[in-house]
Amino acid sequence: MPSPVLHMGAVVLCSHGGQAMPTAPSPVVFVSGMPVATIAAPYAIAGCAFVPPGGNGPCVTGQWIVGSTQVLSQGQPLAIMSGTSVCVPTGTPMLPVSAQTLVLAT
Repeated sequence: MPSPVLHMGAVVLCSHGGQAMPTAPSPVVFVSGMPVATIAAPYAIAGCAFVPPGGNGPCVTGQWIVGSTQVLSQGQPLAIMSGTSVCVPTGTPMLPVSAQTLVLAT
């Protein structure tokens, strides 16, 4: 099912409210004037509020595991709102909150 493509301006959070940003967006594909994110590079997470007594937090990085299947940038699938991701070291997903809605990918 088509889903909005994530880009540098998209709001993506870890499950605990930390802000996630792509570390290496695509330098050749832009939507809404900003580079798109692919699943190849991790997201950096800042401001995660999860501080467990067991020591497996807070979220530091996030990685998209499943992205677009038919749209690629430099041979890599794009990160999309309906994709699957995981944060390290907590194992919780990243949550896309908002993104551009003009460009969709499957």
